[in-house]
Amino acid sequence: MKYVVRYSCVSHRGRKRSLNQDNFICDGRYMQVKMDETEFPLTGSVTNQSASVFGVFDGMGGEERGEMAAYIAAKAAASLTLGKDGEEGLLRFCRDVNGEICSYAQEHEISSMGTTAAMLAFLEEEVVLCNIGDSKVFRFTKEEGLRQLSEDHVMIAAFGAKPPLSQSLGIPPEELIIEPYVAKDSYMDGCQYLICSDGLTDMLKTEEICSILEDAKGQDVAQCLLERALAGGGRDNVSIIACKVEKDKGWLMKRFKRA
Repeated sequence: MKYVVRYSCVSHRGRKRSLNQDNFICDGRYMQVKMDETEFPLTGSVTNQSASVFGVFDGMGGEERGEMAAYIAAKAAASLTLGKDGEEGLLRFCRDVNGEICSYAQEHEISSMGTTAAMLAFLEEEVVLCNIGDSKVFRFTKEEGLRQLSEDHVMIAAFGAKPPLSQSLGIPPEELIIEPYVAKDSYMDGCQYLICSDGLTDMLKTEEICSILEDAKGQDVAQCLLERALAGGGRDNVSIIACKVEKDKGWLMKRFKRA
């Protein structure tokens, strides 16, 4: 079965931050560290006939350190090649990028820098997800509503406080062996996936996100979510990738005619 994945992607520094420390990988595109001139939303489509990777990276660390950590991850993701074992490929990616960020920090005498990662790989037979940190991957269907597929790596926090991360990319192996979460999902016609940094989920309730996913047109989804998050205060950087899966009707017609 051939599927088309239509995507939209946005990234914004928000209303309170002077710097956008997020980055992303979207059909091979990502943001440069300096003087980036990316025009959002990024929109387009891919098919499951060739592997395509989408992801959001939320950088952490004062000044420009988080921005650089997210950039290192996004740049590496742009050249990521996945074989049939997508899970192992994404786990290897996380281990390699973790090492790259640690090496950069050591070389520049930085005590702490890192990034989350929330990624989806659309492969020929399945969808594979991988995450570390608290950036999220959701699946939305009209039957199930909004379901989080990723797992948050956070510690217990005091009531009302934001939980600190228990894992991220950029942790030296001698301190902690990272354990990214990986899982597989099946293609479903009409299903929508949402990848986002916490600048979205800290601003919008689940019901608001569901409402937008139900009502917005396919390639307007990310922009609509961003506008709602900014209207709600925009306290953090916001990065969003929305993907809608559809059966390729042209491919089905060709199969039918040949039969």
